[in-house]
Amino acid sequence: MGIRQLRPVNPSSRFQSFPDFREVTTDRPLKSLTEGKKSSGGRNNKGHLTNWFRGGGHKRRYRVVDFRRDKHDVPGKVAAIEYDPNRSARIALLHYADGEKRYILAPQGLEVGMTVVAGEKAEINVGNSLPLRQIPLGTVIHNIELKRGKGGQMVRSAGAGAQLMAKEGAYAQVKLPSGEVRRVHIDCFATIGQVGNLDHENVSYGKAGRRRWLGRRPHNRAVSMNPVDHPMGGGEGKTSGGRHPCTPWGTPTKGFKTRNNKRTDAMIVRRRNQK
Repeated sequence: MGIRQLRPVNPSSRFQSFPDFREVTTDRPLKSLTEGKKSSGGRNNKGHLTNWFRGGGHKRRYRVVDFRRDKHDVPGKVAAIEYDPNRSARIALLHYADGEKRYILAPQGLEVGMTVVAGEKAEINVGNSLPLRQIPLGTVIHNIELKRGKGGQMVRSAGAGAQLMAKEGAYAQVKLPSGEVRRVHIDCFATIGQVGNLDHENVSYGKAGRRRWLGRRPHNRAVSMNPVDHPMGGGEGKTSGGRHPCTPWGTPTKGFKTRNNKRTDAMIVRRRNQK
C-alpha cells in the first residue's frame, strides 16, 4: 500500500493525501455479510449527548467481521481484500471449504488466493488463528482475545501488532502496541501477523470537510466557551483558562489517572507509560 498525493490545484487539495487502495481487489461487499448501521450522533440510549462533536457523515453499511475465528480446522481461501468504512484496517473475504463465507481482518502480507485456517493444529502462518499456548515466543500477533471464546478485542486497528513475550503457567505475557505488557490466558486465541494498511497513519485529510464525511463535527476549544458550558470558559478578553485543564465536568485531564478497574489490575505487568 502507498500514499497518493493530490496536485495542489486549490488550497484544499494542497495538503490532501489518499491511500492508493492498491491491495483492494473489489469495490462491492458481499451483501449477505452486511447489515444496516444507524448513526448515533454521539447520543446514548436515552438520547443524551455523551460524545461531543459527532454527527452527520456518509451513510455506511456494517460489515460483519469474524473476530472469534471459531471455525476450527476448516481451510478458507482468500477471495478478496476489501475496504471497510467502519474501521482503519482492510478486511479479507474467506471462502471456506464447506461453502461458508466470512470476513476477517486482513493482516500485512495476506493476498488473494492464499489459504488460512484457525485451530490448535494450524501452522504459524500469516492469517492463521491459534491459542497463545501454541504460538512461539516473539511472534507478532493481532486480534487477541481477553476472554476465551469471546473473540478478539485487542490489537485490531491498521498497522497494529503485539508481541508474545513469555508464558508462565496458565498465562502468557503480551506486549501491546502502546508498550503495555499484559497477562492473557494461554487458551485465548490470537491471529498471526500485523494488521495491514500500515500507511493509514500517514494519510493527511487536508480539509475540514473531509472530516465531516467521517462524521466529525467542528471541535471548539474549552477556553472559547461560556462559563455555563465549561469550567474553563468565560473571562474578559482572550484567557488561557486560569486553571489546570479539565473536562466539562471538572475532572482534571493531561495526566490525571481515570482507570478504575481493580478486577484486571493484576493482569497488567507493566504500564504503557512506565520507563
